[in-house]
This record gives sequence, C-alpha cells and structure tokens, in this order.
Amino acid sequence: MTLVTQFLLRTAVLGTFAALVSAQETPSPIDGTRSTMERWVETRSVIGKEKRDWALGREILNDRIGIVQREIESVQKRIEDAKKSTADADSKKQELATENQRLVSAAAGLSSTIGELETRTRTLLQRLPDPLRERVKLLSQRIPEDAATTKMSLSERFLNVVGVLNEVNKFQREVTVTSEVRKLADGSSAEVTAVYVGIGQGYYTTANGKSAGIGNATATGWEWTPNNAAAPQIQKIIAILKNEIPAEFVPVPVKVQ
Repeated sequence: MTLVTQFLLRTAVLGTFAALVSAQETPSPIDGTRSTMERWVETRSVIGKEKRDWALGREILNDRIGIVQREIESVQKRIEDAKKSTADADSKKQELATENQRLVSAAAGLSSTIGELETRTRTLLQRLPDPLRERVKLLSQRIPEDAATTKMSLSERFLNVVGVLNEVNKFQREVTVTSEVRKLADGSSAEVTAVYVGIGQGYYTTANGKSAGIGNATATGWEWTPNNAAAPQIQKIIAILKNEIPAEFVPVPVKVQ
C-alpha cells in the first residue's frame, strides 16, 4: 500500500468519523418539534391558569366592589336620614321655641288674671253667709294672700278660685235651711233655724216663734237685724221647705244693701 493510498484511506475514515460525530451533535427536526410543542403546551397551561386566576380574582373583586357600593349607599342613606332628622329637629325646635314663647306670654297674662280673681274672691268671701263660708273654708284657705310670693302653680290657684265660685254659684241657686246659734235682741244666744235665699238674703226664727230676724250681706260681712214681727211668716216658710205644709206665697221683709 502506497503512501498516497494510506493517506486517502485515513482521510476517508476521518471524514466518516467526523460525519458521525456531527450527526450525533445536531438535533433532529422531530426532537425540535417535540421540544417546541412541550414549551407551547406549558405556555398554554400557564396562560390558562392565569386566566382562571384572573377570572376568580375579578369575581372576588366585583363582589367586594358590590359590598362597598352597598355600604356607600347605606351610609349615604343614613346621612340623608340624619340630615332630614336634623332638619326636622331644627324645625321642631323652632316650633317648640315659638310655642314656649306663646305659653310664657299666656302664663304672664294668666298670672295677672288669677291675681285679680283671687283678690275679688277674697272680697266675696267676706260677704258670704256662715254656712257657705264653712263649706268653702278649705279652698279659701288655699288662696294665697300675696300672689307675687306664692309658690303655687297657676293651675292650683285657678282650681281654688273656681272651686270657691262653683260652691257660691250652687248656693246662690238654692234656698238653704240650717240650724245655728244666733244672738237675739235681748242679748242672749239661742239656737235658731235660719233660711238663706241665695247669698244675699236670710231669715231666722227661734223654735217658739218669739224671736226672729232678717239678715243680708254687706261689704264687711253678714248683718242680722232683729224682726220679731216676721216670726210667723218665717216659720211658715220653714214649714213649707220641710214639706210640713203645702206651698203658698208668703210675703217676708226684704232688705237690700
């Protein structure tokens, strides 16, 4: 074998070996495609997971947004209600202030009125007959002497005056028969039967009919004037009032003061 032949043979062997080595190092198209598919599948999987996570996150976020919106609406409604309540309260407060001022003015007028009524009622009490004065004693004692310093309320003061006047009005419409101890013309005292015609006129007589008198109201109290001559007529009036005899017209003296 010549040198040339050996050289060519070696060159061919080396070329074959290099070709084999090169074939082992360079990937085949199938392997490249498989690798690309694997990366694509992995990428799609990641994208799918990201989409699912985003969809879930968006749903949670929408729920939270809805909750916040409802809370905002609720707060806004409470704010509107509070504003309305405040406005209503301010309006009511103004109404109450106006009403209070009206009541204060009315109370001042009533205070002046009741003071005058109390003064006139105390004056009237002096003109009342004894039975009626006794009947209204408790009420009359509650009428204050000094309206400026009394601690009684207006309602209590009005009730006292009205109570006295109601009894006076009732007595004025009636003819009242009572038993009393009266001082006679001879200076002695005796039990008598008295007849009161309203609050302005009265009569009395003793049981034996020997003593009688006529009474009437004055500015300083009741005055009784002896009038023994009127005893029969007064006794007849008493008998009629007690239903002991039939009713009839009985003339009696009248003294107007």
